[in-house]
Amino acid sequence: MTPPVFGASVRRVEDPRLIRGAGRYVDDVQPADCLHAVFARSHLAHATIARLDLEAAKNAPGVVAAWSAADFEDLEPLEIEAPVDNTPLPARRVLAAGRTRYVGEAVAMLVAESRELAVDALERIDLELDPLPVVTDMEGALAKDAALLYPEFGTNLAFGKESKHGQVKRAFDRAAVLVKERLINQRLIPSALEPRGALAWIDNGRLTIELSSQSAYGVRDAVAASLRIDEADVRVIVEDVGGGFGSKGGCVGEEIAVAAAARRLNRPVKWIEERSENCAGTWHGRGQVQDVELAAQRDGTVLAVRSQVLADMGAHLEPYSAFVPTVVAELQTGCYRIPASQSTLRAVYTNATPTGPYRGAGRPEAAFLIERMMDRLAGELDLDPVEVRLRNFVRPSDFPYTNAAGSTYDSGNYQASLKRLVELADYSGLRRAQRTAREGGRLQGIGISTYVEEAAGFAEDRATVRLEPDGTITVITGSTPHGQGHQTTWGQLAADAFGLPFDKVRVLYGDTDQPAYAVGTFGSRSAAISGAAVHEGAVRLKRKVRALAAAAFEAATADIVVTDGRVHVRGVPTRFMTLTDIAEWAASADRTDELAVKASFDPPDTVFPFGAHLAYVEVDAETGSVKLLRYVAVDDCGPVINPMIVDGQLHGAIAQGVAQALYEGVVYDRDGQLLTGNLTTYLLPTAADLPEFETDRTETPTPHNPMGVKGIGEGGTTGSTPAVVNAVMDALRPLGIHQLDMPLTPFRIWGAIQTARSFRQSR
Repeated sequence: MTPPVFGASVRRVEDPRLIRGAGRYVDDVQPADCLHAVFARSHLAHATIARLDLEAAKNAPGVVAAWSAADFEDLEPLEIEAPVDNTPLPARRVLAAGRTRYVGEAVAMLVAESRELAVDALERIDLELDPLPVVTDMEGALAKDAALLYPEFGTNLAFGKESKHGQVKRAFDRAAVLVKERLINQRLIPSALEPRGALAWIDNGRLTIELSSQSAYGVRDAVAASLRIDEADVRVIVEDVGGGFGSKGGCVGEEIAVAAAARRLNRPVKWIEERSENCAGTWHGRGQVQDVELAAQRDGTVLAVRSQVLADMGAHLEPYSAFVPTVVAELQTGCYRIPASQSTLRAVYTNATPTGPYRGAGRPEAAFLIERMMDRLAGELDLDPVEVRLRNFVRPSDFPYTNAAGSTYDSGNYQASLKRLVELADYSGLRRAQRTAREGGRLQGIGISTYVEEAAGFAEDRATVRLEPDGTITVITGSTPHGQGHQTTWGQLAADAFGLPFDKVRVLYGDTDQPAYAVGTFGSRSAAISGAAVHEGAVRLKRKVRALAAAAFEAATADIVVTDGRVHVRGVPTRFMTLTDIAEWAASADRTDELAVKASFDPPDTVFPFGAHLAYVEVDAETGSVKLLRYVAVDDCGPVINPMIVDGQLHGAIAQGVAQALYEGVVYDRDGQLLTGNLTTYLLPTAADLPEFETDRTETPTPHNPMGVKGIGEGGTTGSTPAVVNAVMDALRPLGIHQLDMPLTPFRIWGAIQTARSFRQSR
């Protein structure tokens, strides 16, 4: 009997070709007669375009076309969702017109016979910019005398949103303890291995675009809308994608420009982003300042939380940009039974690269807010941070639980995950080791964080599951993976339904002409929505196979059993048909239309994965450097389809969260020039900077999909940043240091230590 593969650590079928270098990315596609596009970009953060003359560039060797914003006036602006009703939104056009608002904003497009010729021709563009005053600081951008990015709006406030639930004022009035803190989530650069890229061509009158994207169907819809053509006239192909982390979740101006160029020139046109362009032009993540207050009783019971959040939108809104900061209000109570919550959000335009979703997209910012405050509360009351959390957790019997902001958590057992973490890490033993280290003059710290994150939103996905003539199963999915292992996990779902060996299932994706659909691969939504659609398709195809077999055997459908890739009458296993036999019989009976099922899954609500993380660090008092000694994580994403893939997702996500805590951070100077515009100045961690991650799981199914699965792709990022920061601050607590801004660089920590020592010596 073929063993079940749901829950098995099946090796990823994607890996062999990727490891051999046989992956196929946008720049690997080399169509004949292909042209190459490059973009001229603003070198000033804020300026009026006094002169833009492309004539010399047009006459440069090999140049086929040169266009400015005026040449693309026939294109519709990108669709941007208004975050708040009646919010005026600046038009998001393909190229900047009139003025530029950040360094790296595209102002012109050149198309040439080769990339080298196109780059050379950029030097011939006569671009004259008249500088305008620059605002890169959010609070400064809201000052009365601040320079305005959009004078027609009369303000740099992109939008604001108020949220209040419960008796907040009463809670603060009667609280025994108040804790206040200013927390900063610095800007981050997504830094995918593969920058953005797009290739477009005309095929039998239809526009075809191959690109590096997290949302093939979203690109199709956006391109069709901008070019004012029917969606049926656009085909989008997504093959291998070298990372996205949210930055490839929407359609961007350069991609639309490439599509328009291919239509105008009737030749293939390719654009591949350079790393420096990626750092400056691809949307950044995070960028929040959070002023937070926590009201509590002396025993550590939290009564209320309120926050004032400034969110940096950069120069304009991108698709999904406005969604990100609104999540903070929804989840700032975290895993806790906090009865009152208030949030004031102000989203601000600045002369910086636009921000957008970055792994976690609002959930890490919310988790950082509440988890830092829970640790500050524990320190204020001299209580153990584990105990403070246990006292405030939502109880298992409370689920489904509606938090103070109105978000309903589907299922959970937060106590179980934290207690398992304490056991796995030997928390009491770590505390003893910490005391011993401190007695020896070494600064060691233990950081705890727990998190809950909202996943699997944005409507339905569709899939097709088909029985082939050779008895194999083909799954066609709308989700486009970029490291998630969908070919493996979706194959496991179909193989499990039929009791087939895993290698008898083939998974296809990344072509909008195929019978499938997905909103996109982001928001930890794939397993719970696209996976559920695949599961539903496999189950329904199995029913059809049973019905076909019943007709062939002249038996009742209820008596048909499908197992080990065979179909037989119950109780008579020797009378069977293989799946190949079924396919042949269906063909002979003119019933081949019953060999494929189109299935969809529209979740009734979002799901809420959760977990508990622990970081153990040592800080060098003389240099300020941080060494991560141990990292332990216990996460809950419901039943696990493939434990090895879940661990892989956690490893990558934890690494990104650690990177925010200790290494990464975008820096602009006062003139809006990006000082971290390449990978020599923007610090990414390496494997040598990270310990071996210790992972474990609890399992709490969700009622919102038939498999009970929740998302896992962003949980590690959500939990790891506050765990590491809490650990570093725990290490520095004996010196009287309670709060430092991320990233916790050696220089920043060393400076704080020197200040603390000077203060002590002066007393």
